[in-house]
Amino acid sequence: MVSAAFTAQGQATSPEKTAVIYAWSEAMASDPRGHYPIDLLKLALARSGGNYIALPSKHELGQYRTLRHVQLERDLDVVWTFTTTAREQELLPIRIPIDRGLLGWRLLLINSQDQQKFDSLSMDELKQLRSGQGHDWPDLNVLQQNGFNVFPSSSYSGLFSMLKRRRISYFPRSATEIWPEVTQHHEDGVSVDSHWALYYPAPLYFFVSHGKPQLAAAIEKGLRAAMADGSMKLLFLKHFSDSIDKSALHSRTVVTLTNPDLPKATPLTEPELWFNPQLGY
Repeated sequence: MVSAAFTAQGQATSPEKTAVIYAWSEAMASDPRGHYPIDLLKLALARSGGNYIALPSKHELGQYRTLRHVQLERDLDVVWTFTTTAREQELLPIRIPIDRGLLGWRLLLINSQDQQKFDSLSMDELKQLRSGQGHDWPDLNVLQQNGFNVFPSSSYSGLFSMLKRRRISYFPRSATEIWPEVTQHHEDGVSVDSHWALYYPAPLYFFVSHGKPQLAAAIEKGLRAAMADGSMKLLFLKHFSDSIDKSALHSRTVVTLTNPDLPKATPLTEPELWFNPQLGY
């Protein structure tokens, strides 16, 4: 719990707030990958009707340990991650794709001088080229099961180094991730391929432990309220409209993949939850 503030006379100015510790460390506050989920979590908690305050974790953990700490309620209350059947057994999902499924729209980070080669590739040739993904990312299995030649890496930063050194030919990244990454790594001679896009259903959810159904209900209530009053759309467009415009998904050659780990309860029949490239939202 977070204590209430007090006046000089010792009177409480607000009721006690319940702290919700999210799985993004204080040390990563400047990392743009966390900005939208954190802002959306704060918005959802504010719209939930409860008295919550969202706070960052104190320690940076790998993906497996992060999920495990949330599951065991070890100093972490909520995480956002790509869902799988196994994850929905271990954790309690709030089944509203927080980025409207944009995580599943993948562009290719390549060496800048290779654009002409990528323009002339067939789909089979693209699959045969060696790409890279995190060894514990669900995307690895999606790509492998769809016939892509993927190298698993234990290091996120190492994948950029591998691309620079041509140990991999490309690095698929979501339309929301790739543009800040290109800016951060521009000195490495990388760019965004202008021809291809991969797509597979990839719901990015907030998850809590199965022991915290009230927190899950509060987050879902807040998300649906933010959808209804338009504040979630405004936040989404504030963070992603520039990336969506740059990605030009409607004009690319799109390779649609199956997601073998997609849970049966995924709300694919609710189009209002999913990004539409033609509408831009």
